[in-house]
Amino acid sequence: MGTTTRRNASAMKMVGALLALYRQAAGHTQRSLGDRFVIGEQQIASIEQGRRPLKPDLAEQLDELLQTKGALSVALSKMPEVDLVPLWAEEYLDREKEAIAISIYASLAVPGQLQTEEYARAVFRSRVPVYDADEIEQLVARRMERQEILHRKVPPTTSFVIWEAVLRDRLGGRDVHSHQVRKLRECADVPGITLQIMPLGRTSHAGLDGPFVLLETPDYQRLAYMETHRGSQLIADPDGVGILTQKYAMLRTQALNTEDTRALLDRLLGEA
Repeated sequence: MGTTTRRNASAMKMVGALLALYRQAAGHTQRSLGDRFVIGEQQIASIEQGRRPLKPDLAEQLDELLQTKGALSVALSKMPEVDLVPLWAEEYLDREKEAIAISIYASLAVPGQLQTEEYARAVFRSRVPVYDADEIEQLVARRMERQEILHRKVPPTTSFVIWEAVLRDRLGGRDVHSHQVRKLRECADVPGITLQIMPLGRTSHAGLDGPFVLLETPDYQRLAYMETHRGSQLIADPDGVGILTQKYAMLRTQALNTEDTRALLDRLLGEA
């Protein structure tokens, strides 16, 4: 997951207090405001209490509705940045927790949902500029917590396409690589998880623009998420999501089927 910042608690409470003030001045209750934006009374309450961050897109909509002349958006842009996870990435993580379907194309590293703890640590140790030891352990712990979504009583339907080059690397060393491939092989047999490897040596490849994620929320909203060196991007625009959905469909046809993927993982384990 991407790097840099998350908003601190005191600043979140300040923005939340501003929202409560403007909401009351406009004659709205938490319920009426939550219903207006289809996010619910509880989420408005959480934002006002500083327990949940106000996201940029919602801040803009609230400014317009409450006629605050951009005050919430400006306050949000001036919040101090003190932690490890960027705001868009945090928004993605919120949506990931509740998703009913997740599709991931990975071309740089094993997807976070499938990483072993040792592999995740090797990923974060590879970052430039480097994290300090405490930051690495915080990030590893957060990544392991994310994997709980695959063990929910009703887990999301998940599909992974992973470029074979990711599995040919020995990130973290021989033992870390071996344990990671073994975990992938175990995941390949889990009901509800579809794992496919995009093999090396293809003459065409639909994923050359880089990795991305597709999500479907409980209310059937389709979203996409991408990360670059310059930050992360959550995409809700139907046209943008549609293009990535087409790419993912093509990637699945170009990748090995699930049976051949298991066979390749078995061969990699034999080579480890």
